[in-house]
This record gives sequence, C-alpha cells and structure tokens, in this order.
Amino acid sequence: MTISIRLTPEEEERLERLSQRTGRSKSFYVRAALREHLTDLEDAFLADEALDSFEAGGRRSRPLAALKAESEL
Repeated sequence: MTISIRLTPEEEERLERLSQRTGRSKSFYVRAALREHLTDLEDAFLADEALDSFEAGGRRSRPLAALKAESEL
C-alpha cells in the first residue's frame, strides 16, 4: 500500500540526512517509526474508548492517589 504524508521542512531534512548517513531509504525509517508507535496509538485509543464506555454506564473514575488514600495502601 502506498501512503502520502506531508512533512515539515525540518522533518524532511532530518529524514533525508538520516537516510544519507545510513544508506537506508526514507521509507525504511518511516515504516520503522510507524511500527514503533502504532501499538502505542492503538492502546491509547482503546483506553479512551474503555473510559468513555465506563463513564457512559454512569460510573465515575477517580485518581489513583485518592483510591490509595481510601484503601490505606
């Protein structure tokens, strides 16, 4: 699959320099960055979705510090 993205001039220059210094393609580094962060992005989305579902059920979340204080942990 082919994807087009817009980079800032700074991002483009950094990617170009890295590619030239290492002899690897810019696509190699874009794919590496995507692999590195895709799981984190998926996890963040799922956490937001879970919180929305939790709160939609009429429940409220509390800070961990408050729970620890109440439980004397």
